[in-house]
Amino acid sequence: MKTPRTIRSVLPVAALVLGLFSCVSLPGQAQDQVQDAEETSPQPVVVNGGVAYVAPVHLPPPPLATRPTVQVTFPNLKNAPVLGRHKELPGHKLLAQLVARGAAAGNRGDLYENRDRGHSRLKLAGHPQLTELLYHPLLRDQNIDYGPAVGLLFDAPVIGNSSTALTRGPFTRSLPRLVLTGMAGGGLGDGAEALYQNYVTGQIHVYPSYRDHEPGGTDMFPANTPYYIISQGSSGSDQPHLEALAMILAAFRPTTKARLMEAGLLAPTVQMVFRRSRDQVSSRGDYRAAIAHPTVFPSRGLNLGRMVALANTIKPEDIPPMVRLSVLSEPVAQPGVEMFGDGLSERLFDTPSAIARIWRSHRFEREMVLSVEDTKDPNDRPLTFDWVLLRGDGRQVDIDVLDEAGTSARITLGWQGANVVAGSPDMSSTRVDIAVIANNGVHDSAPAFLSVQLPGHETRHYAPGPDARMRITRLVRTPRDGAVYDPLLFPRTEWADDFTYDGADMTGWRRRSEYGDQTFDTTGRVEGQTPKYPVIEGRRGLPTVFQQTR
Repeated sequence: MKTPRTIRSVLPVAALVLGLFSCVSLPGQAQDQVQDAEETSPQPVVVNGGVAYVAPVHLPPPPLATRPTVQVTFPNLKNAPVLGRHKELPGHKLLAQLVARGAAAGNRGDLYENRDRGHSRLKLAGHPQLTELLYHPLLRDQNIDYGPAVGLLFDAPVIGNSSTALTRGPFTRSLPRLVLTGMAGGGLGDGAEALYQNYVTGQIHVYPSYRDHEPGGTDMFPANTPYYIISQGSSGSDQPHLEALAMILAAFRPTTKARLMEAGLLAPTVQMVFRRSRDQVSSRGDYRAAIAHPTVFPSRGLNLGRMVALANTIKPEDIPPMVRLSVLSEPVAQPGVEMFGDGLSERLFDTPSAIARIWRSHRFEREMVLSVEDTKDPNDRPLTFDWVLLRGDGRQVDIDVLDEAGTSARITLGWQGANVVAGSPDMSSTRVDIAVIANNGVHDSAPAFLSVQLPGHETRHYAPGPDARMRITRLVRTPRDGAVYDPLLFPRTEWADDFTYDGADMTGWRRRSEYGDQTFDTTGRVEGQTPKYPVIEGRRGLPTVFQQTR
C-alpha cells in the first residue's frame, strides 16, 4: 500500500480543519490569486470537460476560521450513459433502465476524487457521468489532494478514496485510525468532527483497513462510525465499494436526491442502502444485528442489484432521518486516582452520529445515559428507535430503554475482556459497540454508534467486596508480553498497583515500579506529595506516562 512519505504529509490537511490555513504557504502566483480573492468572494469551480479543477482562487483568503465549502457549477452536464461498456451484471442493467426512463437521477452533478494520486483510481470510463475533482499544483504541493478527506468541503455529492496508510514507524495505522486518534484533523476528537462534517455535506470516502483489521488478529479501530466505508484489505480493496457508492447515488430518484442534499441526509441514506442491501443482511432483523454494521466491509456480499432497487424506492416524503446521539450523564474518572496521564481523559470524541470513549479508570462498572431526542424526521413523521448491542459481552452490557419510543437509554457496562468479532470468528476486539437506529414507519435510518474501547493490554483483577459489588484488587498497567494496543490511546505505563481496603472502603494502593515500592492514599498522595503524571516521549519514541514527584 502506498504511504505518505512522513506524517507531515497529512498535517497541512489538518491545518484546514483547525482553521490554520495561514500556515499553508502559497508562493508566487498563488499570492496574487489570494489577493484577488480578498477583493471578491471565492469563485465557484466551473466544470469543464468532465473535470472540476480546484485552485486557490476557489478558496477564501487565509486565515480560515472554518473548513471552506467549495462551490461547484455544472453548466453543461455530461451527455453520457450512466455506465460504460462491459457493465453487464443485473444491477448494472437495472440502473441503466431506470436512468434511461428518467426514474433515476444518474451521476450527473456527482463528484469523484482520488486522494492517492492515481494509486487506486476508480475507472471513470465505467461511470462516465461522474465529474472528477482535480487540484491546482499549488494545492497539491500542500497535500490538500492527498490522504484523508478532512480538508475541503463541497456543495455537491462527493465519493472518493485514498489507498494510503502510515506504513512505517511506531504509529503504523490506516487512514481512518489515523484520523480518529488525532494524527490528522488536529487533536483527539477533531478528526471525527471533520468526518461528521463530510457526512452532512454529502461526502463519502472509502479507505482500506490496511493492517488494522487482519484475519487472525485484533480489530485496532477505536470506534465504529457511519462517516466513511472501510474496505477489508489493502490497495485496491476500495474499488468494489466505490462502484457501489456511485451506483447508489445514480439510483436515487431525481426529486429524492435533490431533497437528500437539501436536508443534509445524502450520506446517511447512502450508508443505510449500502448496509441494508448486502447479501449478509437478508431481513430487517439482520439490519438490527452486528452482521449489518461491521467496522470493516469485505467486498464479498456487495449486491449491486439490491442497492439500486432499494435506493430507487425511496420517495422524498419517506426519507429516513439521521440519528443525533448525545450524552446526558456519565462517570468522570478522577485524574491521579482512577486514571493517570496529565491531559488525558476517557472522552475520545462526541459527534452527533458517533460517540467514543476510552476506558482508562480502574472502576469495574460504568453507567451512561444517552439521548436521541434531537433526531428529527425530515418530513415530521413520528419516529421509534432501536438500541442494539453489536459488539461486547452481553453478560456485561445492559441497555435499559427509558421511554416507549426509545428516545433515551441507560447503558451499563461491566469490565470485560476480548470478544470475538461477529462475522469474523478469527478476529478479536476489546471494544463495545452499541447502535441506535431510527424508523419513520417506512425506512430505517443509518446507525449512530456508541463505542467504548477497553485497554486489553492491561492485567486487572476484580473481586466482590462486603457489599457483593465488584472492586479492583490489582491492576498491572505495564503491557503484557505480546499485547496489541494503540500507544496513542494508551500511553505506556510502567507500574502495578495493589489496592487495599478497610471493609468496604478503599484505603489506598501499593505501587510497584522501577522506582521501588510506594504507598498511596485514596487521594493519590504519596509521602505527603501529589505526583504529576506528564506524558513524555519514552522508549522507541512511544508516549509514556511518567510519575513525577518533587
